[in-house]
Amino acid sequence: MKVVILKDAEAVAKYGAAIFVKQIHKKPSSVLGLATGSTPVALYNELIEKYQNKQVSFSQVKSFNLDEYLGISGDHPQSYRHFMNDKLFNHIDINKTNTAVPSGDAKHPLDACEEYERMIKSSGGIDVQLLGIGRNGHIGFNEPSSSLGSRTRVKTLTQETIDDNARFFSEDECQPHLSITMGIGTILESKQVVLLATGENKAQAIADTVQGYITAECPASALQFHANTVVIIDEAAASLLKNREFFRHIERENQKLEKSLGL
Repeated sequence: MKVVILKDAEAVAKYGAAIFVKQIHKKPSSVLGLATGSTPVALYNELIEKYQNKQVSFSQVKSFNLDEYLGISGDHPQSYRHFMNDKLFNHIDINKTNTAVPSGDAKHPLDACEEYERMIKSSGGIDVQLLGIGRNGHIGFNEPSSSLGSRTRVKTLTQETIDDNARFFSEDECQPHLSITMGIGTILESKQVVLLATGENKAQAIADTVQGYITAECPASALQFHANTVVIIDEAAASLLKNREFFRHIERENQKLEKSLGL
C-alpha cells in the first residue's frame, strides 16, 4: 500500500487525477471504476479541465460506478447516475452507453447484481478503481461487518451513513436505506485502487485502514491485501498515522526514481 500525504484537498485531487490521465494515455480504452461523494468531485473537476485543455480524451473509456441507492431511478436528482452525469459525464467526451451505474430501480435487484459482475468481467476488469472512504471505514456501500470477499449485492446502510447522507435529501423526500454496491472482493480484483481522503473527520478511518488490523469492522482495511493501492490524503486525514514522516520519505524517493526513469 502506497500512502501519499499532501498539503491539502486540492493537491490530493491533482495527484489522483494525474493517475487517471496517465492510465488513459497508456491505454485509451481503459476501464475505470468511479465513485461518488464530495471528495471525488474535485478530482472530476481536474479531469474535466484536462479534457477541455485537450490533455486527455475519454472517447474510448468505459466506466463502472461503485454503487447506487436502491429504490430510485437514474433520473432522480439524488441518484448516483444523475450525480455522475452532472459532475463528470456531461462535461467530457465519454460515450454514456459505456458508463455503467448499478440499476437502482431494477425489478429484480439480485439478478441486476449478478449482471453487473458479468459486465465488469466481460469488459476485461477494472484498470483503476477510485474510492472514497466513510467515517466508519466503508468503501462503496460496504458497511462494517461486510464480507471481505463479497461481490456486487444489495446492502443495508448503517444509520451513520444514512445520517451522513441526509443532507442531500429534503425533509419531504424518502431517503433510501438500501443500496446496490460492488463488493469488497470485486474492488480487490481491480488492477489498481486509488483511495482519496481529506479532512480530520476521516483521520481515524485512514489510520484503521493503513495501520490497523485487517477486519470487517473497517472494510477499507482489506486494501492491505491489494498489491497496487495508492492512498492519497491531506495532512488532516493523515494526522493519526504513526509513520507520517516515513511515508513522506518514501514518496520523495519515488518521485526521484520516476524522474530518473522518465516516468
